[in-house]
Amino acid sequence: MRYAGRDNFTGKPLPGYDAPECLLRRAAALALSQVQAELAAANLSLKVYDCYRPKRAVAAMAAWSRLSKNEPDTSRFYPALNKKRLFALGYIARSSAHSRGVAVDLTLIARNAGPAAAFDPGAKYGSCTGPQTERAPDDSLDMGTGYDCFDVKSHTHNTSITPAQAANRRLLLAAMRKHGFTNYRREWWHFAYNSADDGVAYDFPIGRR
Repeated sequence: MRYAGRDNFTGKPLPGYDAPECLLRRAAALALSQVQAELAAANLSLKVYDCYRPKRAVAAMAAWSRLSKNEPDTSRFYPALNKKRLFALGYIARSSAHSRGVAVDLTLIARNAGPAAAFDPGAKYGSCTGPQTERAPDDSLDMGTGYDCFDVKSHTHNTSITPAQAANRRLLLAAMRKHGFTNYRREWWHFAYNSADDGVAYDFPIGRR
């Protein structure tokens, strides 16, 4: 869970993420388990970055976007944009489906993939749009950008990525769509299970189970 640690666009753990746990509405979780079971037959697995997001964390994202000074420097997540425009451009939402427990951010990994190298807060990682080997460590299939990369290259159907990267995105998209998830077109990693969305947003903190 990226927002429970420092490897995210704010550079700090977000309020409400007291444990790296994935929480979802039951219907969404059951649908996600069906995706996982189907991918296993292809020797693949889901890797989840974020699930339920407390409203206080969404508010913290908004507060971060208004700060004139960015400490630590996390511009690798938005290499071509001013962070104050991230909300206006639709990369961050002021009211998030994550807070309603129906949205999940994820990618694909090989089932036999070893653990990724540990994130080093002091390292100078490359841009999220750069080669996978230069980005922050991640054991996922190469989707053309890193997670939470606020750039047009992250748009699901962007045509500037390689054929292999595009094929990985199509594989993820097809697997999620088959089981009722809808993708957000600006973020290849974001999917919502809208049939479970009752419009109620929550703010309880995420604790260890």
